[in-house]
Amino acid sequence: MDFRTIIAKRREGIAHSEEELRAIANGAASGEIPDYQLSAWLMAAYLKPLTDAETAMFTLAMAKSGEHVDLTGVPKPWVDKHSTGGVGDKTTLVLAPLLAACGLSVIKMSGRGLGITGGTIDKLTCIPGFSSNLTPADMVAQAKKIGIAVAGQSHYLAPADKALYALRDVTETVGSLPLIVSSILSKKIAGGAETVVLDVKCGTGSFNPTIDHAEKLAAALTRVGQQAGLKVFAAITDMNQPLGSAVGNALEVQEAIRVLSLPESELSSNSKRFRELCRYFGALALRVSGMAGSGSEALARIEDTLQSGRALEKARQWIAAQGGTVDLTDDSWLPRSTLQEIYTTHTSGCVAKVDAKIIGEIALEIGAGRKSKADEIDLAVGLELHVKVGDFVTVGQPLATIHAQSSEQLEYAKEWLLMAIQVQNAPVLPLPIVVRPA
Repeated sequence: MDFRTIIAKRREGIAHSEEELRAIANGAASGEIPDYQLSAWLMAAYLKPLTDAETAMFTLAMAKSGEHVDLTGVPKPWVDKHSTGGVGDKTTLVLAPLLAACGLSVIKMSGRGLGITGGTIDKLTCIPGFSSNLTPADMVAQAKKIGIAVAGQSHYLAPADKALYALRDVTETVGSLPLIVSSILSKKIAGGAETVVLDVKCGTGSFNPTIDHAEKLAAALTRVGQQAGLKVFAAITDMNQPLGSAVGNALEVQEAIRVLSLPESELSSNSKRFRELCRYFGALALRVSGMAGSGSEALARIEDTLQSGRALEKARQWIAAQGGTVDLTDDSWLPRSTLQEIYTTHTSGCVAKVDAKIIGEIALEIGAGRKSKADEIDLAVGLELHVKVGDFVTVGQPLATIHAQSSEQLEYAKEWLLMAIQVQNAPVLPLPIVVRPA
């Protein structure tokens, strides 16, 4: 098949056949199609987007371009949760053991962070002995035993997506909605998922800055997922302010453990907001998987699993199964920064903004994130936020605690926190965590 013909069809907006889409995926995975031709096709696809039908066929072709996780023998229902990425998003650390403790099988591949959004695998690196290097066979065997396995993304699953994403990143075609959809869903299909709950972030700290953009992405993921044979349920959640109180790898692990182990009354107001999100997606997963007959029943079961300690016990089993050698009741093993400083407010009033984008950029600059894939990250640094939008504060009240390794990092963080957190005289309504339910 002459790939120039395929490029020309896309350039003219002529629909591809299933065979052509399969040739693109297989050629990208094998390296047989040169980068310059793939780049030309990507730009043509950016300018003349694939239809839903084409996107579904392309998603399946990319999923089949490599290995497939066979979950035969793993107790059903099988569920996967995916987030489009956000500042302070440590949801998997709580939700995965919570759902497994409720009887679902959670088999999830996660990635490392790049830019202002942290990666789940980076957070798990904070746990001494924990290994995320599981083969597909290892993941299945572990899920059969304890109902949960979380590993780093395999090079063997959906290799076409890996090749195309690297080119999208350098050809300014990342923003193509059909290509985003096929990238997300192909990995879910290759990972064996049947039901997927999607957390589509919306706000300054996400790549969906507006509700309109987020709604289009959520709708496309749902439509195409169904055409590709998945049960997909997408909710839009707030990312105008960071999720929870912690931003930074070790700090986020600490907050997740607290949400799993402490009663709600002992959590900070920001951690309560994070807990609310976990409860929402936990109940959604139970309901759409047929494990609960109604939303209220699902929510009650999630709450009971948290309060009873069963979710925390499942987290212990999970960490131990993947080599972790820690006591979750004592977080002294977590990496700690050498310097901590409390940043306070100089005015009284109502918190009008806790800008997720600026907070994420602060964390990135002091070492909690990566500017390039080759960068090393500092697991200990980050920010703890003590207020959220809508809170009333008085002069001298703590707004954030900076965890840094140098005085230069402290000064940088304080300078930008002045821009990130704004206090005004007039009252401000709190931001709802779930902007649009699934």
